[in-house]
Amino acid sequence: MSERPKRIRGVAPNVQAVAKALRSQMTPAEKVLWSALREPRFQHLRVRRQHPLGRFILDFCIPSHKLVIEVDGSVHEYQQEYDAERTQILGVYGYRVLRFRNDEVENHLENVLQGI
Repeated sequence: MSERPKRIRGVAPNVQAVAKALRSQMTPAEKVLWSALREPRFQHLRVRRQHPLGRFILDFCIPSHKLVIEVDGSVHEYQQEYDAERTQILGVYGYRVLRFRNDEVENHLENVLQGI
């Protein structure tokens, strides 16, 4: 039986560049969540936004808890298979993925924060 790998190693320079660009182009829902995650009650967590991990760029990541937070817009309705595969791959490395729809973040932020 094979052991679970401990880390996803290596981020390609192009993935790193895209992640950096995405930090300045966050969606309105991502901006709302990012602002909330920077509040004092979350300062004990080191939250990273548009964080490159292997070949993926994660909307938000709390590496110390191996927690990924994804804010999904309408495009995700058409890429459910890709999202499921991505979640499975991250799971192999011990990451848990929480997904919230844009409208959940924008209209029910406190529920989202409690979920996190």
